[in-house]
Amino acid sequence: MTFVRKPVSFIATDDPQAASAFYCHVLGLDIVESSAFALVFLDGDHTLRVQIVPELVPAPHTAYGWQVPDIAQALRVLAANGVKASLFDRLKQDELGVWTSPDGHKIAWFTDPSGNVLSLTEHKT
Repeated sequence: MTFVRKPVSFIATDDPQAASAFYCHVLGLDIVESSAFALVFLDGDHTLRVQIVPELVPAPHTAYGWQVPDIAQALRVLAANGVKASLFDRLKQDELGVWTSPDGHKIAWFTDPSGNVLSLTEHKT
């Protein structure tokens, strides 16, 4: 037996004002709800719920990401909005911060104001 469902992603923030500004104005997501408990954004037809917590220790891994057709162009847009790509000692990344996986996919990471790791991926065609 199955049931109808639609995925919702969850991340957290301890600074709702900064998170709201970042997800709305930097990433261009539409906010559909704001309460003392969460900020809810529409990301296309996907829901991203940013839970408001009193303290946050961000996970050291990717919490949320997007597939993009042109990672260099996406990173230039983010950079124009003050977002810097994250660099990792263990990965060989290019001047934009892009790592090319062994199978040819291009991936870059950056963080939101709460330190959540976000990613962009351009799949090899």
